[in-house]
Amino acid sequence: MDNEMEHKKSNITRPKVLFFDVNETLLDLTKVKKEVGNALGGREDLLSLWFTTMLQYSLVTSASGQYKPFGHIGAAALQMVAANHHINLSEEDARTVISESMGNLPAHLEVKEALTQLKDAGYKLVAFTNSSKDGLKKQFKNAGLTEYFDEMLSVEPTGKFKPFTDTYTWGAKQMGVELEECMLIATHGWDVAGALWAGWRAAFIGRPGQQEYPLAPKTEIIVSDLKKAADILVTYS
Repeated sequence: MDNEMEHKKSNITRPKVLFFDVNETLLDLTKVKKEVGNALGGREDLLSLWFTTMLQYSLVTSASGQYKPFGHIGAAALQMVAANHHINLSEEDARTVISESMGNLPAHLEVKEALTQLKDAGYKLVAFTNSSKDGLKKQFKNAGLTEYFDEMLSVEPTGKFKPFTDTYTWGAKQMGVELEECMLIATHGWDVAGALWAGWRAAFIGRPGQQEYPLAPKTEIIVSDLKKAADILVTYS
């Protein structure tokens, strides 16, 4: 998967802004797996199904011209997965599980070192998430990541979720840069695909269980963790 040597040999123009997906890209979801598993009768193996269902219904909501907070969609998805496995879970309990587990996640081990390296290299760093702005602030405060970022953006004002093209266009406008001057760094193939189709550049962080979308445009950086991406980006001129 790692192709950093290929990039180190090349002289590539650096993007003006690096936009970072948050959940799973920067933050470790292991704790969520345990909490969601507890809510689902010990079925930690259902985390992936819950996360996929949450993403599916965030897109259903956006495609229907509606908007609900991402955490509420996550709670609704948790109720749906529970019901399919004959587990009764109230809306209130589901929202509590999602709020408490998603709000207190640690950063992946290499993240702070990588972010420091990128800041020292002069990059502008922006968090870019489907989660609420308040939720993002809580996550970064608890994970100790706030100081690394120049801006923290939630897609809330757009009324749509990533990977709708409008969200990436809005993100670029918020930072006062052109689409081609933006790079998304994310571990989800759907997010990377959305950014590339919107005219951004992208780096794919191949966390375990994640893959690029084969029908998306070619991604210029494909690595297994954020430090390896930083090692490449600091060589850009």
